[in-house]
Amino acid sequence: MKLVVVLMLSALPLFCYAASGCASMEDMIVNTLNPSVTEDQYIEGLEEFIPADTSKQLLVEFRQCFLDQSNRTLSNVQVMMDAIYNSRQCASY
Repeated sequence: MKLVVVLMLSALPLFCYAASGCASMEDMIVNTLNPSVTEDQYIEGLEEFIPADTSKQLLVEFRQCFLDQSNRTLSNVQVMMDAIYNSRQCASY
C-alpha cells in the first residue's frame, strides 16, 4: 500500500508539470478516497482514461486498497493531497 502511494505521489508533479492541470487527478483521488462513491460512479468518472476491461478491474482493486484503510488514514491522505495541490510547485498549473 505504501509503495502505491509513493508511486502515485511521485507521478503527481509530472502530471502537473505536463500542463494538463491537477483537476482530473484531484477528482480521481477524491473519488478513490470517498467510500460513498459507488464502483460504477468511480469507473464512469475515469472512463476516458481506461483502455480495456482489465484496467477497470485493476482500478477497482486499487481503490479497494484505499478503502480497506481506516477513516483516519483516508483523512490523512486527503490532507496530504491538499498540501500537494496547494504547494508552490502545483499552484502555477
